[in-house]
Formats: sequence, C-alpha cells, structure tokens
Amino acid sequence: MNHSTVAQIESRSIDYVPENERHARLGSQGPFWFLGNFHFFTISIGFVGPSMGLSAPWTTLAGALGIMFGTIFMAFHGSQGPQMGLPQMIQSRAQFGYRGVILALLATLFVFVGFNVVNVTLIMEGLKSVFGFDPKIVATMAVVTGALLSIYGHDLMHRVFSWTLMATLPLYVIVTLALMFGSNSAGPASEPALGFKGIAFLTQFAIAAGYNISYAPYVSDYSRYLPKHTCPKKLIATIFLGASLSGAWMIGLGAWLAERLHVSDALASLNQVGDTLFPGFGNVVVVVSVLGFLPIISLNTYSAMLTVLTGVDSIKRIQPTSRHRVMAIGAISIVLLACTLSIKGNAIALLHTFLLLLLYFLVPWTAVNLVDYFFVRKGRYAIPHFFTPRGIYGAWQMRGIAAYLIGFVAMVPFFYIADASGQQEIFVGYFARKLEGVDIAWLVGLVVAGVVYLLLALSLDLHAEEEVIRRIELDGFASKEHAP
Repeated sequence: MNHSTVAQIESRSIDYVPENERHARLGSQGPFWFLGNFHFFTISIGFVGPSMGLSAPWTTLAGALGIMFGTIFMAFHGSQGPQMGLPQMIQSRAQFGYRGVILALLATLFVFVGFNVVNVTLIMEGLKSVFGFDPKIVATMAVVTGALLSIYGHDLMHRVFSWTLMATLPLYVIVTLALMFGSNSAGPASEPALGFKGIAFLTQFAIAAGYNISYAPYVSDYSRYLPKHTCPKKLIATIFLGASLSGAWMIGLGAWLAERLHVSDALASLNQVGDTLFPGFGNVVVVVSVLGFLPIISLNTYSAMLTVLTGVDSIKRIQPTSRHRVMAIGAISIVLLACTLSIKGNAIALLHTFLLLLLYFLVPWTAVNLVDYFFVRKGRYAIPHFFTPRGIYGAWQMRGIAAYLIGFVAMVPFFYIADASGQQEIFVGYFARKLEGVDIAWLVGLVVAGVVYLLLALSLDLHAEEEVIRRIELDGFASKEHAP
C-alpha cells in the first residue's frame, strides 16, 4: 500500500501486514481513540443515569469509573496489533479454531452492526428534532458516507479522524464551559430532584464499562500497522489515556445536560446550549458534531467488513481483494440501513438495552482472548497457521468455545435487562432478582470464562507450538504470505 496517497484504497484486509508496510505512528493512536469516544453518542450514555434518578455528579463518577475499567481491556487488546500484524478476529482463531471462531464472529458482528444502528438512529432523531430533516435521507447519507470511508480504509480513516478531532474539540470545550458557567436549569421547575441510587449507579458503571469493552474486537484492527518493535506499555498507556479521557468527559457532559436541561436528545441539547451563547451557534455545533461523528460509522463498518471476510474465509478459503472488500461493505451497509429504518422506539432506551446486551456477548470472548495472549501463549503465535484449518490451531478449538459458552451461561442468572427508565423489566435472572436489580453478570462472565479457559489450556502442548514458531522464524516469515 502506498500510504503517501490518502485516497488510495487499502490493499490489506484480513491478511498479515508485513514489516515493510508498518508505516503507522504510536502518536496517532491517542488522538484516534480519543475521537472514538469524543462525540454525542457518548454524551447520550450520560443520559442513562439521570433517566434512572441518578444525579449528574454521581452519574459522572459512575461513568468515569466504568469507562476506565472498560478501557483497560480495550487497551490490552490494542497491544496485540503490532505484535501480530493481524485483525483482532483472525488472531482469535488461536483460541476458537479456524472454523470455531465463527462463534466469536457472530457476537462481534452483532456489536459492529448494532452500534451503527444506534449511531444512525441518534443522527436521524437529532437532525429531525433540530432541523426537521427527513430521517430516511439522513440515514442513507450517513450509511453511504461511512461505507465510502471504510472502503478506502486504514490510512484515510486515520487522517479523517485527525481532521474531525480538530473541528470538534474547540466546540465541545465551548459547550462544556457554557454549561459549567451558564444557568443551572432550563427545564421545568416541577422536575423531581435527582440523587444517589445504588442500582442506577451500578447500571451506569456497567453501561460505561461495556461501551469501551465493546472496542476490544476493534482496537488491534487499527494498531496492526504499527512497527512490531512498538513498546507495548507505551501503546497500552496511549490507548488508555485517549479513550478514557474523552469517554469520561462526554459522559459527564451528558449527565449535566440531562440534569440541567432535562433533555433526552444529545443533538437537541447541544443546539440548546449553543444558542444560549448567541443565536445560530447551536446549529453550527450540531452540524459539526454530526460531521465529526460520521467517521465512527466507518469505524464500525470497517471492522464489520473484516469480521464478515474472516467468517467467509473460515468456511471457504479466499484471497481477499478490493472486490471482496467492496462487496462485504455493500452488504453490511444494506443490512444496516434496513435495520435502522425498521426499528422504532426511543433512541436512549435502545442505547441502554443494546449496550448491556453487547457487554454480555463480548465479556466471555475478551476474557478468553486476553488470558490466552498474556497468560497462556504469552504473545507467541505461528502466524501462517491462522490461515489454515490444518495448522496447530486446528479447525475447532474446544477449549475456547467451551470457556466462552460456560462463561455466557454462568452470566444468565445475573442478567438484569430493563428499559432506560428502569421501570419495565425485559429479562431478570434469578440472582439479579435476589440482588434487587444489581447487574454483576459482566463480572461473573469475565471471571468464569477466564478461569475456565486458563484451566482448559493446561492441556495445551506449548512446547510443540514453540518449535513450530521457531521454525517459521528461522525460515523467515516475512517472505511467507500463505499458510502451510
């Protein structure tokens, strides 16, 4: 790939990125993941606490703690990119097998497409509320823009992320200062006072944690172009600071918007705060916010494309080309648009439920993947063997599959799924009922899946794997683009 030409379509997808193509810089990761959370979707997460009776300060604290907790997992996954030179879900074949990884792919594809359904829904509702725009036209334009960016891929996406960060940062600083030093409330005087509620605090924590844990299947997709010698500690710290700082800021901003303005639409609230400074400025904030949010749609579409191609390759071996890339993105975009236009309901309620569900699906996977990488195989993998069912990782790795399923089943009695108000229960597990609605399912899933995999991995013949890896290194892997 000639990275000097910004508008050139990326040549790599699910294949290995050789050392001579690792042109990314460590410094780009911080701003990239800062922008990953620096938008009105994250602001909407801050509405959840106040909608359940939690005050803005408590919501801000719960959100910040949750974001930091979730970012730990995200950042450690990011360190795998330079070491492996592979998309995240290809690497998961070591834990689940060449074909068995389809189980994890289904969970992550749900995350990528689901996130974009909520993303586009928020844009549709916001622009209709502020400008009266036709939701169908807005949805179509948002989806098409995200598709085009993801087709061009890694380099252009990084460049666009930098541009949008420069455009949105000054505006969000102004909005934050205006909210801090403006009037205390612009809502009805009859609104009940908010305070501390334990269940609401824990729910806000879990949703914020799930939000950044949800980046776990993405993050090495965007760090795999870093040189292999990139310091893992510096990379982890860079990703952690970028993603957690912006996430905590935006959730806090959302909490104060919800408490002071009594609103449930992020774009409408930004418009309202902007107009308190001078007429028309709110419209500027909304337009720039939406434009700055479009790259996030491409982020999900790009990783969904990698997931789809990994799934296809796991069934029937393919040599990924630009044609495969465009076809996958086209199919994903059609499904996304159809889902977005068919789903009805309040976006915040949808957001609340979706974030909890994705946390349930992702937690067992992230536990298995991280335990394998850091404690079992300790970053030592036979890269060519990811691309064949006849390699050392096999077609099916029952250790990872069993750990994932056991972890997920262990979570079910702890599930507490309700709407955003907390008034209407959708599903409540036995222990969640005993705990009076406190949702610790994600914690149970992390511990159970991780411990089960660690125990099952004791039977792995790591010495035999190491011999294979050494032979590959002696032969010179850089010249080997195909599996054995």
